[in-house]
Amino acid sequence: MADKIIENNQVSIMGEIISGFTFSHEVFGEGFYMMDVLVKRLSDSADRIPVMISERLIDVTQDYQGEYIQIQGQFRSYNRHEEKKNRLVLSVFAREVSFVEEETDKMKSNQIYLDGYICKMPVYRKTPLGREIADMLVAVNRPYGKSDYIPCICWGRNARFTSGFEVGGHVQVWGRIQSREYVKKLEGDDTEKRIAYEVSVSKLEYEQ
Repeated sequence: MADKIIENNQVSIMGEIISGFTFSHEVFGEGFYMMDVLVKRLSDSADRIPVMISERLIDVTQDYQGEYIQIQGQFRSYNRHEEKKNRLVLSVFAREVSFVEEETDKMKSNQIYLDGYICKMPVYRKTPLGREIADMLVAVNRPYGKSDYIPCICWGRNARFTSGFEVGGHVQVWGRIQSREYVKKLEGDDTEKRIAYEVSVSKLEYEQ
């Protein structure tokens, strides 16, 4: 059963390690740490993707910044309570890692597959330049009754298609993980730069 569950959330990224390790939490004596991986896009920009990794997969006492790594795993979410409300925190949970010499064009450096359910009505809109966009939140089941809530963004034809989806509908998504900076307004005139993560959808299938 567990293997079937794992198949519904598959991520493969490859990029450059650009941070040290920071301790996240411990489960049954196994420590989990966070690090950031910079994954190049086809354009000149790049996505900064947070990765959660076990101390059993990698030596967390070493500094690997500047090294290239291939990671297979899942895209996971959890709710962090802050400022009197919950904030969805997303990261790639690493299951397998391997160091690579450097990026090669042959490798797909950023791909994700999700099989889940629509958990709130998609929001369809047009940008000032007329681009069609739809935001969609997908719940992906995990073992032991847990779920990950993954924000997805669709464009063009896919955005129009998404606008007809209903809550509880079954959806399969193929795409890539992307990061984007935004400015969060705090109390008074204070603001803070933050990074949001979402799946940029290239292909999707839907069943009611």
